[in-house]
Amino acid sequence: MNKKELRIIDKIENLEKKGAKLSNTQKILLATDGSVTTILDVLVGEIKIKTLKQEFQEANSDIAKLLSIDEGEIVNYRVVVMYNDNSPLIYATSYIPIKRLTSEFKKDLISADIPIGRILRKYNIESRREIQTVQIEKTPKEELKNIFKTNANFLSRDYHIIHNDEILIWIEEKFPIDSFLKNYKN
Repeated sequence: MNKKELRIIDKIENLEKKGAKLSNTQKILLATDGSVTTILDVLVGEIKIKTLKQEFQEANSDIAKLLSIDEGEIVNYRVVVMYNDNSPLIYATSYIPIKRLTSEFKKDLISADIPIGRILRKYNIESRREIQTVQIEKTPKEELKNIFKTNANFLSRDYHIIHNDEILIWIEEKFPIDSFLKNYKN
């Protein structure tokens, strides 16, 4: 294993040492450096997304630092819920520097409810994911509680999708700690 894999595994173990009892499925969703879309497709059937918010905005200093871009550059800010059979699965927020997108990628991103993992695959974009944080969110926003109809804590992770040695996308994913507990294979 490389150092990044060990770091994520250590972070997950630290969550468990603090009392979080995580299923193997939850650990996979937190630790994967592959497509969450594909994992969810395998676990629960083909997933869909609902875009809750999408806009272009100028990167403030925090977003610029997050994406390794200049302050004021235009980014796409998108908030989606990944779901199956009208059940929410993952809440995801992303920032994407527009200057790093092809026109085709940008069109799919803004004109359709397509998961980012599927857009990357559609255009054969070779990329890697670098997980930054894995944590438990003990005071989730009301929006999350309402979407998932729960008062539970949330598991959260954020990561970069790297393409051509640049940050193409920053993503944060969240789901209730009481989700993905069952075994999905018979």
